[in-house]
Amino acid sequence: MNVYICADIEGVAGVVSPEQCRPGNAEYERARRLMTEEVNAAVEGALEAGASAVLVNDAHGPMTNLLPELLHPAAGLILGKPKPLNMFAGLDGGFDAVFCVGHHARAGGFGVLAHTTNGFAFRAVRVNGEDLGEPGLYGAYAGSLGAPVAMVTGDDRCAAENRRFFPGAELVEVKRALGNRAARNLPVEAARRAIRDGAGRALARLGEIKPFVIEPPLTLEFEMTHPSLGDLVAVLPPAERLDALRIRLPAASIADAIGWMNSISAMAAFLR
Repeated sequence: MNVYICADIEGVAGVVSPEQCRPGNAEYERARRLMTEEVNAAVEGALEAGASAVLVNDAHGPMTNLLPELLHPAAGLILGKPKPLNMFAGLDGGFDAVFCVGHHARAGGFGVLAHTTNGFAFRAVRVNGEDLGEPGLYGAYAGSLGAPVAMVTGDDRCAAENRRFFPGAELVEVKRALGNRAARNLPVEAARRAIRDGAGRALARLGEIKPFVIEPPLTLEFEMTHPSLGDLVAVLPPAERLDALRIRLPAASIADAIGWMNSISAMAAFLR
C-alpha cells in the first residue's frame, strides 16, 4: 500500500500568523519544525497501518520547509519549486491513498490563514460553479487517478468545508479557528497523536473511501482580488472576462485547471 502526503503549514497546530509561514524569522523556524513533526505523525500512522511506502511532497510557499534531517527515515521527500502539479507533484497512478496534512480553508472562507494557492491573487477559485480550496482542487486531481483523499488535517473550518467532498475521509481537527489569525490549538503532542491515529483509521477503512471526481467538461472561474489582476489575467488568449474581477477559462481536465491556477498565481507577482 503506497501513501502520498501533501504537506502544508497553515493548518498545523500552533501556526496562526503570516509571519510563521514566511522564511526569515524565528517564528517560521519554529513552525517548520511543527510542520515536520505533524508529517512524521502521519507517516508513523501509515506505516503502523501497513503502508509499504510513503512519499511526502512539501507544498507550502517556497516548498523547502520540511526539515529532511528530522523527517521520518522511511519517507521519501519532494522539495522545491516550480514542479509539475505543484502541491501534488509526484502523485501518479501508483498510490492507494492521499493524506493532506496541515491544510486550511479556502479563499473567502472563515478559517486560520484561509486562502487558495495565492492570497494576493484569488478571492475564489471555482470549478463548475463550486468554490474549491486546495484540498478540493488537488483532491479532484487525485480522484482522476483513482486515489482517494483518505485524511485531511487542519482547523475545524477546513474540516467542515471538505467533508462533503471527502465524506469517508478522516478529518482531523488540530485547532479551532477563532478568526483568520487566531485559534484554540491542541497541545502539539495531542495533535500529533490525533494525526497518527487518524492515519491508521483512514487506511483501515480505505476500501470504504471513494475518490472525489469532477467529471469533465469543466468550467473554470477565477475571482481575483483586484481589478488590476483581472486586467492581467484577461490578456490570456482563451480568457473570457465576466466582470472586473471574474475571469472564465476552459479546462479539459482538472490537471489543466490546476495548471491555469498556478500559472496565473505566478503572473500575479508582476503586480505585487
